[in-house]
Amino acid sequence: MTDQYDVIVLGAGPAGYVAAIRCAQLGLKTACVEKWLNKSEKPALGGTCLNVGCIPSKALLEATELYHEAKHGFEELGITCSDIKLDVPKMIARKDKIVAELTGGIEALFKANGIDWLVGAGTVLADKNVRVTAHDGSASNHTAKNIIIATGSVPIELPITPLHSDIVVDSAGALDWEAVPGKVCVIGAGIIGLELGSVWRRLGSEVVLLEAMDSFLPMVDAQIAKDAMRTFTKQGLDIQLSARVTGSTVNGKKVTVSYQNSDGEQSMEVDKLIVAVGRRAFVHDVLTDDAGVGLDERGLIHVNNSCETNVPGIYAIGDVVRGPMLAHKGSEEGVMVAEIIAGETSSVNYDVMPNVIYTHPEVAWVGKTEEQLKAEGVDYQAGTFPFAASGRAKAKGDTGGMVKVLRDKKTDRMLGAHVIGPSASELLGQSVLAMEFDATIEDIAHTIHAHPTLSEAMHEAALSADGRAIHIANRKPR
Repeated sequence: MTDQYDVIVLGAGPAGYVAAIRCAQLGLKTACVEKWLNKSEKPALGGTCLNVGCIPSKALLEATELYHEAKHGFEELGITCSDIKLDVPKMIARKDKIVAELTGGIEALFKANGIDWLVGAGTVLADKNVRVTAHDGSASNHTAKNIIIATGSVPIELPITPLHSDIVVDSAGALDWEAVPGKVCVIGAGIIGLELGSVWRRLGSEVVLLEAMDSFLPMVDAQIAKDAMRTFTKQGLDIQLSARVTGSTVNGKKVTVSYQNSDGEQSMEVDKLIVAVGRRAFVHDVLTDDAGVGLDERGLIHVNNSCETNVPGIYAIGDVVRGPMLAHKGSEEGVMVAEIIAGETSSVNYDVMPNVIYTHPEVAWVGKTEEQLKAEGVDYQAGTFPFAASGRAKAKGDTGGMVKVLRDKKTDRMLGAHVIGPSASELLGQSVLAMEFDATIEDIAHTIHAHPTLSEAMHEAALSADGRAIHIANRKPR
């Protein structure tokens, strides 16, 4: 059986399903290929993000933060809670329900937009043919004028710490434990490791994070990273830098983790081990040699600024191409490619890409860090404002962290914004918008912010860059 489409999208994660919907909106006959997820009882759209990544992890982060606050923070507010009980299976069931609702919502959007869902694993063949292999091994062939590869990424596995049942797990496995482990070791203190470590620490686990690098969150502004390290350590996360894991051994229901640090060979016995050392592009069996699509030296699909590969009419987006592995980055690339295929002009501004760590406090940033600006020789100024001076943060009882903005001294254009504190992910939005429209720090300083709100911290940080902040003692801007 052979079907002809205008566009076939391989992958239905945030990059793929958004690309498919936008293609259909533009009048293109569209199909989307998505395989049967191993953990699912039925095929599901949404990819890693909705099924075993972004959404389920945020559901657990939200639930565990509320539980922790009820146990440790409510008394200060004059609220006494007694006999607080923890029902981890119910928490996991709520997470699964949210996932099912959202993945079902994408399926409904596919039907509403007339998108054919081809259930199976897609492989790009020569001449823009796509073979779809179903769960039972049967295959069908389809052709398209254009192909969009959006097959996403998978967790990096360490041969020295092989996955084992529910004892040694990757990031997906750490979302399904139905009992709180006594002690958890996380390999990797990056975004995924910190979020998963925070979930189980809030529920009562002793959590140790082993990070091979000698710096903490090197992609984050150094001042913000230092604040984050201090805060997470105070919360009870044992973050060990320059700690290189050398192996693991499962002993019954325990696992012994071996690692090296400045003191030499070390080992610890834990109940659970989470391998969270990053992700790699999923291109295995996606491309045949005669498809002609080239890869770069990192195993990513090579694309131009329009996300088109070396084969005209074949595009790649999301985690399989250069740039950060972010759901929103993939989604925007999906929209861009769909519009280009339809003959429209479209682009993605990679210089204004928001990043978030959904711990508590949240860490969020966009644009350049101070370290990057110094390395580039840019003449800049920084403005900061602590949440400790925010009336709304005090009312919330959540005063840790700060807002930092960076501006070009000559043009006053915002070059970066960095937030650690309450609702940092939401606060960052105005900075992303400001940078997209080439706004200046003065534009933010002149914008009226409602009082009392957390967003006033961004306003005050902008004022601070000129030494004009109202609610902190003015210092000469750096």
